[in-house]
Amino acid sequence: MNNSDLYFRTFILMLVIVTVAFIIVLLPFYAAIFWGAILAILFTPLHKRLLAKLRGRPNLAALTTLLIIILIVILPAILITGALLQEGAAIYKLISSGEVNVGRYLEQVLNALPPSVHAMLDRFGVGDIFSLQEKLTTGALQGSKFLATQAVNVGQNTFEFLVGMGVMLYILYFLLRDGAHLARTSKHLIPLSEEHKQHLFRKFATVVRATVKGNIVVAMTQGFLGGVMFWFLGIQGALLWGVLMAFLSLLPAVGAALIWLPVAIYFLVTGAIWEGITLALFGVLVIGLVDNILRPLLVGKDTKIPDYVILISTLGGLSVFGLNGFVIGPLFAALFIACWDLFPSAIRMNQQD
Repeated sequence: MNNSDLYFRTFILMLVIVTVAFIIVLLPFYAAIFWGAILAILFTPLHKRLLAKLRGRPNLAALTTLLIIILIVILPAILITGALLQEGAAIYKLISSGEVNVGRYLEQVLNALPPSVHAMLDRFGVGDIFSLQEKLTTGALQGSKFLATQAVNVGQNTFEFLVGMGVMLYILYFLLRDGAHLARTSKHLIPLSEEHKQHLFRKFATVVRATVKGNIVVAMTQGFLGGVMFWFLGIQGALLWGVLMAFLSLLPAVGAALIWLPVAIYFLVTGAIWEGITLALFGVLVIGLVDNILRPLLVGKDTKIPDYVILISTLGGLSVFGLNGFVIGPLFAALFIACWDLFPSAIRMNQQD
């Protein structure tokens, strides 16, 4: 081994060590850095337009873009989260005091079912009403308790929240201002052909924009429509159910129905026929149609990822990375597909060399 090989391998080892160490240092602010980068990618087109109108003043353009993001994204998200936590805490008090008995609702549904359905439930080992009541009540109590606990934690961890928010906004400002330069620098550091780098960077930005914008638009639309319908039907906690439908709508095809469908069935079997039919028709024809029309237009059209891949990668991302996974999962899936699309051309280039 000559000296140049030794120097190069030593440098690579040192590069890996300091990179891993730097990642470990940044881990406490992983969510803040992640969402700062995502928001920077989403609002880069707006920043470029503002930069042109402000005659190339990057600091002012970045600051203006940042203020717009705070007004239209961050403040509404904080207000909705606060209202959700308060409503979850109120529902927890109602459930723990017995004013809202989820088990009794289940009993009413099961008692309204015909004997043949009861026989089928017994055959599958789920006909024990008391056991189901206890499990459902415990689950509802734990879910509402979680929201109530989060409301308390937010109050206790205000300083930590403010620090994370400050880090995100600080990073977001510099990513908006210097994002183009950072992207060019990153491209030069990647040892791939210019064609491959362009393809991967373009795919990365496209998937982030399509996934975040598409999923958020679909989630907000379905959650808003579902919450309004629940409020119209007089269902308690309409805001909570609307937000839950918005979160669950991140799962393609099955999301919001996990909330409105059981409620529609409860109305139908307990004699509230008009409410049940109204909610069922609204869920299928309005809420479901939003998912079937908007999601392919906003997500699948730009990413060119099959729906089943989006579903699986979203579920996997959520299970591994939490809420951040609804972006990370489809992003990894898109990069996986893009890399394998480039694989034949990479082989040809290697053979030519």
